[in-house]
Amino acid sequence: MNSPTRSEPAASLEGTPAVSRDAFQRGAFELLQPAGRGFRAGHDALLLASCVGLGATGRVLDMGAGNGAVAFAAAMRSPDLRIDLAERNGEIAALAEGALMLPANRGFAPRLRVLRLDCLAPRGTREAAGLLDGAYDLVLTNPPFHPAGQRGSPDALRDEARAIPDAAFLGRWLAVAAALLRHGGRLALIARPDNLGDLLAAAEGRLGALRVRAVHPSPEAPANRILLGAIRGSRQPLRLLPPLVLDAMLRAAVSDGLHHTGGILGD
Repeated sequence: MNSPTRSEPAASLEGTPAVSRDAFQRGAFELLQPAGRGFRAGHDALLLASCVGLGATGRVLDMGAGNGAVAFAAAMRSPDLRIDLAERNGEIAALAEGALMLPANRGFAPRLRVLRLDCLAPRGTREAAGLLDGAYDLVLTNPPFHPAGQRGSPDALRDEARAIPDAAFLGRWLAVAAALLRHGGRLALIARPDNLGDLLAAAEGRLGALRVRAVHPSPEAPANRILLGAIRGSRQPLRLLPPLVLDAMLRAAVSDGLHHTGGILGD
């Protein structure tokens, strides 16, 4: 859905396959991504980062951070965010760590840290790795959300990033995300429309003030993504926000990091 503004080969990390170094948002930041394999960052990550209001403050977790696309784009939206990137895949976490050392990212790199762990590990394991319950003002997450059983790609790294391992996965994921938030902390998540039922069920008793925004690839097309916002401990009811249609101008604005200074979910 989105192409980086520049792509060029980068020397492979020791013992790992080759990677590319890709510039995003007109060169505002750069990512390291597997060359010719795996899941590559695009509009989903940039839409999710647009949920962060310009000038936002506090501690943020990018849960299931991959190579850092969401966290890096969010860091560009505010100089007052401290962001943890939690990623279980060691190869991909190493790319996020390597990207933090690139000259293009030096302006925000000191505010970010990578935590190598499985976010669904038991609480004690998470805490030993530095991921503490109740510690975050905002959790951003772009979890695997494609249906289980549709993992037909021979690219195992891509499948791991895209496909849910079982039908209960998203419920477990959302429960942990809620636990990691402080009381009154906010969640922003991107998923498919057919994930909404599972997400609403998992939010029951944990999260309130839910806001759902459908994302349409064109005015004529049905939504292919939803953005979900929520607040831990709130009793406010669900709201359906106006749909977001990714016409050419809006795609360009999202790609450039310019969309919705107050946050795409109205925060």
